[in-house]
Amino acid sequence: MPQFKESKKTAAARAHAREVEPSFLVHPLTERHDECEVLAFLLERPVRTVVMAGLIRDNGLESPFNRGTFYACRNSEGRLEGVALVGHATFVEARTESALKAFARLAQKERDAHMILGEQEMIRRFWNYYASAGQTSRVFCRELLFEQRWPVGACEPVEALRRATLDDLSLVMPVHAAMAFEESGVNPLDSDAAGFRLRCARRIEHGRVWVLVEQGELIFKADIASDTPDCVYVEGVYVEHASRQRGHGLRCLSQLSRTLLGRSSSVCALVNEQNLVAQALFLKAGYKLRGYYDTIFLERGEA
Repeated sequence: MPQFKESKKTAAARAHAREVEPSFLVHPLTERHDECEVLAFLLERPVRTVVMAGLIRDNGLESPFNRGTFYACRNSEGRLEGVALVGHATFVEARTESALKAFARLAQKERDAHMILGEQEMIRRFWNYYASAGQTSRVFCRELLFEQRWPVGACEPVEALRRATLDDLSLVMPVHAAMAFEESGVNPLDSDAAGFRLRCARRIEHGRVWVLVEQGELIFKADIASDTPDCVYVEGVYVEHASRQRGHGLRCLSQLSRTLLGRSSSVCALVNEQNLVAQALFLKAGYKLRGYYDTIFLERGEA
């Protein structure tokens, strides 16, 4: 039989998992585990789990591009009761309270996380377990989950709407960084410029950024953060201020949504509850409000 050498990161993750919940098996997910089993579990709620499912489909269960470690929680019969990504961003899909508690205790071991994101009620319960020994909260945000499915109304086409190329990187990066700063209070160009540039370039190379550029100016931008057959998750939707009055944002978003629905069952996005302009844009484009999410940005690097 082949011999696998466990990485230091995986070994540490496994040690943390052993400390969590003795009545449950909590373990890191690696390339040796059944990816199909995990995706099937997440597929039971495809819109709510689109970020984790998209990362696994793009990168596999174990990759530096996941920016964290995937964990599974199993009951005494070995059945999955939860899947979580713990790292830079923490996402949790727990079907039982015991699994949620186990993931919260596990996340307490991560001392340099940036945020926790998930359905409002689940994250509030998660936070009750996490807060006593986890990182301190820095910013709380409520997000509105919007979703669109067929049928979709047609708008006047935008012929110049296209996938971005690396030539557009200098236009896309500062806009995306400014949006991240507005949401979280952290500018990735200040905290991790090289890594941020790499991630932006990689997303463009994978055809995941759509832009409308006129006379060298970025008019519209949208990022495809996760892409699965059941749901596409869109983020970073930007419309240049003066162009909003000309309907560019609505036409571009509608056209992009129709394109994405040609290969996926639904398109979803999260919008900050205070961003009334963005909410109005998604509603005009035919999106429906499906739920509420909480994002908790954390103080990083605490001992």
